[in-house]
Amino acid sequence: MNQAKRSPRQEAARALLRAAGILPVVTVENLPQGIAIAHALARGGLRAIEVTLRSAVALQALTAVKREVPELAVGAGTVLSVQQARAAQDAGADFLVTPGTPPTLAAALSTMSLPVVPGAATPAEIIALLDLGFDALKLFPATSVGGLPMIRSLAGPFPGVALCPTGGITEASARDYLAQPNVLCIGGSWMVAPDWIAAGRFDEVEASARRARAIVESIGATTH
Repeated sequence: MNQAKRSPRQEAARALLRAAGILPVVTVENLPQGIAIAHALARGGLRAIEVTLRSAVALQALTAVKREVPELAVGAGTVLSVQQARAAQDAGADFLVTPGTPPTLAAALSTMSLPVVPGAATPAEIIALLDLGFDALKLFPATSVGGLPMIRSLAGPFPGVALCPTGGITEASARDYLAQPNVLCIGGSWMVAPDWIAAGRFDEVEASARRARAIVESIGATTH
C-alpha cells in the first residue's frame, strides 16, 4: 500500500506497534492480578499490553488497566467476532488484535474507528486484508506457519506490509524476529510466565519486561 494512501487509522496502528516493539500477550483471571501484571510490565519499560478475551473478566480488566496504568496502550486480543470487537471498543480498548480475520469480521473491523491489527497466516489472507486497507498485520501462529523464513519470504510480494509475528516466539528468539525489516513488533507471553503469576512473583515479570525492552532498543525497532 502506498504510504500516501494509508489511512490515519493504519498510521496509528503502525505507530502503536513501532512504539511497543514487544507486545506482551496477557490472559487475566482476576482484576487485581491484571493490574499487578500491567504495573510490572510498565515498570519494566514496555509500552503496551494485549489483554486477551479468553477469560470472564477480560473486558473489566481492560477497563481497569486503562484506568490504573495509563502509561500503557491497552489492546483487546483474541477478538473472534464482531460482537467482541464492539464490546472491547465500548470497554475503552486502545486497539484490537485478532488471531485470524474471516471476511465478515474483517469487513466490520474495516469500519471501526480505533486501530486494528488483524491476524493472517497465509498470502491469500494478507491480500484480502490489504484489499480492505489493512497493512499492519499480525502473523499468527508465527513459528508454526514458517517463522523467520516465512517472514523473509513475505517481504518480496508484500513490501508495504508491516508484521507483528506472534505465537511461539521466546526471549531467546525475539531479537532475530525484530531484526527483520518487515517486522515492527512481536507478540509474546514469555514475560508473563504462568508460574510467576500464580506465585505473585511480579518482580520476575518486571525483570523480564526490562530485558524485553532492552532487546527492542538494541535492535532499533523503534526506527523501523
